[in-house]
Amino acid sequence: MNPSVDLATRTEQVVPTHKLRCEATQHDAGGGGVNVARVLTRLGGRCVALCPAGGPSGEWLKHRMLDDGLSTTYLPITGETRVSFTVHEAATGAEFRFVMPGPVLSPAEWQSGLQHLLDLADFPDLLVASGSLPPGVPVDFYAQLARLCKTRGGRLVLDGSGPALAAAMAEGVFLVKPNLRELSELVGRPLETPDQWQAAACGLVQSGSAEVVALTLGHLGALLVTREGIWSAGALPVKVVSAVGAGDSFVGGLVWALQQGQSLLDAFAWGVSAGTGALLSASTGLCCADDAVNLRCQVRTVRLPS
Repeated sequence: MNPSVDLATRTEQVVPTHKLRCEATQHDAGGGGVNVARVLTRLGGRCVALCPAGGPSGEWLKHRMLDDGLSTTYLPITGETRVSFTVHEAATGAEFRFVMPGPVLSPAEWQSGLQHLLDLADFPDLLVASGSLPPGVPVDFYAQLARLCKTRGGRLVLDGSGPALAAAMAEGVFLVKPNLRELSELVGRPLETPDQWQAAACGLVQSGSAEVVALTLGHLGALLVTREGIWSAGALPVKVVSAVGAGDSFVGGLVWALQQGQSLLDAFAWGVSAGTGALLSASTGLCCADDAVNLRCQVRTVRLPS
């Protein structure tokens, strides 16, 4: 619901006041759901992106998504699609990410997204909702999506944060993909040890908030929790170029594998390989299909005591 035109560039050092001379700018279509669609499509999957777009930047977004081979339905809005940017500091290797809030959507504009889904003759088996909500969209929007999926027999894959995530968890989803910070905020307590974050993830499954929890842990790997058990996957040893889009790439790889009819455990492994693949691409490049395929054979999943 909050796509963006993502710009990325590089400068020697980020300092206040002075003009920062930057290198050529990389432009990509971005936002959580759009990034997931980009990765899934690169892997050969089939999906339709649904997102609002408005203003000159919204027109640019449309052209870029078309260039990426994405099938997209656009919801027209009066506001202008946001532009966010990432600056790589050459001197230190640090990345500075500047993320804008997005345009204010009117009730009619955000409700048009729900209405579009309601009107579909064939409801999707998998519906991915990812990223922040723009101003004007109610905090229970993802919860409304969860109810809609239950009514129409679809499965909601959610990658969100904050109150919007909490509201959806109260409704219940098929799969949720938090990182450790998001999970800690969701359960309202620090999660500092493997036992603590495993217990928190298991609690979401046991309470019915999610059938599946795929917890990404950065350099500590990832965790898959279902009613059938708990599995972990260690982080793969790669040289990190950029961490931007790793979570979105994880979701894209996982959902692609589910679409191919693979098991949930195999899909989790594909998520790990795609998320790791994103670390090899600069800024907003996301995961390349070849990297995901090459890394997949390195992913090892281990069942943990429950």
